[in-house]
Amino acid sequence: MTAQLIDGKAIAAKFKADIRDQVESMVARGLRRPGLAVIMVGDNPASAVYVRNKRKACAESGLVSVAHDLPYSTTQAELVQLIESLNRDPAIDGILVQLPLPQHIEQSLIIEKIDPAKDVDGFHPFNVGRLALRVPLIRPCTPYGVTKLIDHVGISPKGRHCVVIGASNIVGRPMALELLLMGGTVTVCHRFTGDLAPYVRDADILIVAVGRPGIIQGDWVKPGSLVIDVGMNRAPDGKLVGDVDFEGASRRAAWITPVPGGVGPMTVAMLMKNTLESALTRLGA
Repeated sequence: MTAQLIDGKAIAAKFKADIRDQVESMVARGLRRPGLAVIMVGDNPASAVYVRNKRKACAESGLVSVAHDLPYSTTQAELVQLIESLNRDPAIDGILVQLPLPQHIEQSLIIEKIDPAKDVDGFHPFNVGRLALRVPLIRPCTPYGVTKLIDHVGISPKGRHCVVIGASNIVGRPMALELLLMGGTVTVCHRFTGDLAPYVRDADILIVAVGRPGIIQGDWVKPGSLVIDVGMNRAPDGKLVGDVDFEGASRRAAWITPVPGGVGPMTVAMLMKNTLESALTRLGA
């Protein structure tokens, strides 16, 4: 069996084109363009790449991107002050603080300072809580993007065994909540899970978000399953690789996401979608 690739880049491009059409329709009706404030503290090279991709996506989607590139020396109080001013800014519909933050800034405190209605990353406890209660508003971008990839394949998680490897607040935990919302029977594996192989072998839908290259061996993958690899790792030769042994898994799965070009573009597309929806709510459109 050779798995079919799930082209996240192409699917994300369709989402961004649809978002752009909706934005241009707003502008034609005399409404302003949605505004996204992107905050980066310090000069982390990986963060700089991610931020650049998000700003590029804003341009492609017809959104206004407002850059706030702050020095590493920015204090927690200064960052809070900026966020509070953006919370009050009527032209800003979404606030994104690029993570990770420098060690002298408390990440959870910063996330909670963002107005939940402008938390387009979907990290605020209010938004995660809404998802847990099955009444989602703004949804965490990566898990939301994964649900769209699953929809694209046409495989319903309802009644299927869905295994999530990784329990981070950004991906693993909200991913499990999204799968529950879709009717899946969900198992979450984490750093205290002794042996991953039995769980992987029983997974109809496998989602891996650990950040360790090759942690999932290809021969563990259940034949005919759907494999979503959220991992993004730099191999010694400089290539980007996922958390799953792609070659081995491709011989057993029915569907699989590539790295790069799978989940990453969908995360950014959902950020654009969240910002648009925030603007539509704010403008009553």
